[in-house]
Amino acid sequence: MAQDSAPDHHIFAFDLTRDEARRRAEVVAALGPDWDPAAVMASEDEAYDLLYSGLDEQQQKIHDELVTAGVLPARPGSGHAPA
Repeated sequence: MAQDSAPDHHIFAFDLTRDEARRRAEVVAALGPDWDPAAVMASEDEAYDLLYSGLDEQQQKIHDELVTAGVLPARPGSGHAPA
């Protein structure tokens, strides 16, 4: 382009790899030493089970359709929401 060669325009390239590594380290540090990823995932599974428990027949049908469509994650077992 004509603009690329103009003396008042400069092309800059940034490598954000180092900054991204620093940002991730800061996030992990902010989580603190008591953060337990396995416990967090177990709590997420428990919350999901509780949220979709006790569905009536119509709700279960909609839930199954959403799982089939990929909107909700497939769960191990029968593929139905927990009873």
